[in-house]
Amino acid sequence: MDLQTITYIVVGLSFALYLGIAWWSRAGSTQEFYVAGGGVHPIVNGMATGADWMSAASFIGMAGLIANMGYGGTVFLMGWTGGYVLLAMLLAPYLRKFGRFTVPEFIGDRFYSNSARTVAVVCLLLASVTYVIGQMTGVGVAFSRFLDVSNETGIYIGMGIVFFYAVFGGMKGITYTQVAQFIVLILAYTIPAIFISLQLTGHVLPQTGLGGNLVESGQPLLERLNQIILDLGFKEYTTEFAGGSKLNTFFFTLSLMIGTAGLPHVIVRFFTVPKVSDARKSAGWALVFIAILYTTAPAVGAMARYNVHATVNANVVKGGDLFDNSALLSHSAKPEWMVRWEHTGLLKFNDKNGDGLIQYYNDKNKNPEFVAKTEAAGWKGSEMDVNPDILVLANPEIAMLPNWVIALVAAGGLAAALSTAAGLLMAISSAVSHDLIKSVINPNISEKNELLAGKISMAVAIVFAGWLGLNPPGFAAGTVALAFGIAASSLFPAIMMGIFSTKINKQGAIWGMITGLFVTLFYVFAHKGIFFIQGTTYTDLIGGPNSFFGISPEGIGAIGALVNFVVAFIVSKVTPAVPANIQQLVESIRIPRGAGAAHDH
Repeated sequence: MDLQTITYIVVGLSFALYLGIAWWSRAGSTQEFYVAGGGVHPIVNGMATGADWMSAASFIGMAGLIANMGYGGTVFLMGWTGGYVLLAMLLAPYLRKFGRFTVPEFIGDRFYSNSARTVAVVCLLLASVTYVIGQMTGVGVAFSRFLDVSNETGIYIGMGIVFFYAVFGGMKGITYTQVAQFIVLILAYTIPAIFISLQLTGHVLPQTGLGGNLVESGQPLLERLNQIILDLGFKEYTTEFAGGSKLNTFFFTLSLMIGTAGLPHVIVRFFTVPKVSDARKSAGWALVFIAILYTTAPAVGAMARYNVHATVNANVVKGGDLFDNSALLSHSAKPEWMVRWEHTGLLKFNDKNGDGLIQYYNDKNKNPEFVAKTEAAGWKGSEMDVNPDILVLANPEIAMLPNWVIALVAAGGLAAALSTAAGLLMAISSAVSHDLIKSVINPNISEKNELLAGKISMAVAIVFAGWLGLNPPGFAAGTVALAFGIAASSLFPAIMMGIFSTKINKQGAIWGMITGLFVTLFYVFAHKGIFFIQGTTYTDLIGGPNSFFGISPEGIGAIGALVNFVVAFIVSKVTPAVPANIQQLVESIRIPRGAGAAHDH
């Protein structure tokens, strides 16, 4: 059976599974719609949380980033998993005990202000909408490559699938669908990794294969990979820091950590369990399930990078002369996987010197000796442009694995993107229907009408997310970093101070969120070239790239959070104190007794 047919069968069966579960678990009340009835088992919730968190960025992009960045890419592993430790220890149990449906509801009640609630809704919408762009784009990429449809058609199909199980099922339908999606995506990620690890190193576990020796030469995999990419002018794989400095790596990691702990679609998962202790258990189980993929990702990244170089520069892998052009891959002899991915636009060729061969190397290398050698060999620049996002999806094809494995990867990539998109859309819907309509605009709305408003909000959010996927804004490449920066600089400090301080009042919380958000957005957009003044794009409004002590835009969320904390404390000092009943409420949250059921009010 050919690859296309197998892919249709595997993806079709996975979609049928999701839709069947969604119909079985459709929501009939606001409590089921917002928090799945509040009775989800910790292990089930841990699996759903894993699927909710392991988005297209984790499944498709993370290993590609590690392959591209080398050691520096581990900031994503440390930041994202570290964020879950923060959730388990500092946020989830207390938020669950507070007994509310959403993050803005907690902020609104804790800071006794609908204005604080509204600011939190705006921050939530900004973070969730920017994050969902990447998920819809990932859906389009996976569909266009594996199902032989256009990117636009793929996004429309993804919208339809999410619409069915999210609008009708709410959080209840999303939860049990995400359990199925977790199983699909984790199998799709680990099975190819095991195959490739066996091929290259003889190790069954990719985690040990990463530190193992190559079957062909007996040389350590990482040592050989370092040699290859250094010969091609790239930076050493095992010694690079994110952004080029330890300081930036620290802030980058910290921003990802507190951004993770502040993302609303992740936090809301801990409102679905029966007890406070179950919230901690859920976070623990989520870490276990996430670790399966996250400990595999470094091996997938390194092996994918090795395989790409092995395909193009066969002489480098075999230890021959780098500039023996006869050993380079001929354009006319491109393997099938290259031809297939070339059609997506994510793999591009340009024969700059017209020799009919593909040269793939770092043509931006500033080393005069290296540049002189490339020019002497007649090379006119690197002739292959590889988008890192394709490496996980293309790796099984590069390794010539069976068609059913390639089809499984397609289903896994779609499961990862759809599961996180559904969680984000649920957070958006809840913010609009529950935190704006129910709590601010019309407090007397009936449960039936609130449920209808939630479903309509979800439908509108899906259409809007699809439109953004079809027409991504100019800063789409940085949307994941932007989403984490927004959550880190606005929501995380407000939640932390709301739980652990009785001194922060509503004015402090509001101005803290606003200033933290402003600092982050300004820094990110200034670097992305979003500011336009009289027709001119200004990218150096803050002094040039990484001007703030060398900190990249991806790490500025931590600085925004610090600003948020400082402003909140200063404003709270010069404005009226927190009412006594709110202080007592804050103290009661931290007393380790009782659970408090999530309730609608």
